[in-house]
Amino acid sequence: MKSKRLILIAVAIVAGLLAAMLLVNAIGQKPEKQTVITKVEEIPSDEVLVASVDVPIGKMITPNELQWQKWPQSGLGGAYIVRSSRPQALEELTGTIARTPFLSGEPIKEQKLIRSDRGFMSAILPKGRRAIAVQVSALNTAGGFVLPNDRVDVILTRQRSNGGERQEWYSETILENVRVLAIDQTIEDREGEKAVVGRETATLELGPSEAEIIAQSQQLGSISLALRSIADSQPGTEETVKRKRRSGVSYVKYGIQTQSTTSR
Repeated sequence: MKSKRLILIAVAIVAGLLAAMLLVNAIGQKPEKQTVITKVEEIPSDEVLVASVDVPIGKMITPNELQWQKWPQSGLGGAYIVRSSRPQALEELTGTIARTPFLSGEPIKEQKLIRSDRGFMSAILPKGRRAIAVQVSALNTAGGFVLPNDRVDVILTRQRSNGGERQEWYSETILENVRVLAIDQTIEDREGEKAVVGRETATLELGPSEAEIIAQSQQLGSISLALRSIADSQPGTEETVKRKRRSGVSYVKYGIQTQSTTSR
């Protein structure tokens, strides 16, 4: 009896030790991480031709300035160039000229481009407008910082007689808020620094009667361009200045017509 009791006690002790070991192992084990698979619904998309960099007006397009970019099909515009329908569009549009500026990432629209073998200036002119060149220099174009697509006031400086031999100089603004289409300028390296150097001509966008005023004013004196703040640069109309009469300039502002006359 005594031996049986010892055997039972030994078995109980061993069983207790095994149970304790199993319990310790169970507590020490880290729970397995459950992988949660979230199904993401794919939005139908296509590739659209966009500008890869900012493209200014008048810039000839190079292959590096265009790229294909994914675009949701729900946001496709009718004028967008889609790769699935025009896979060769990037090569086809290389060498065209931007009629309007493009921002980086902006979809390319073919109606905003013209072929390089067509007249660029006539293509960017709105209907009913004219382009006329005026003689300028860096001194009378805001130090050479007037750039294409800026807006300027046109100032005429000339002499007038005061009734005697003395000739007086005076200036007057003859046109306001005029868009600059092009300007003859370059950037030169002067002592290690880049400098904008104005040249001889600026091309302005005008209405027919405004173009006449500029043509006549260039015969009377010198023309200067005053650069306007971008906050004041709104599209101009022919209501600003109408026409020049006799030796003076007749202009209309806010519906009131005035005329400046001087002897020539």
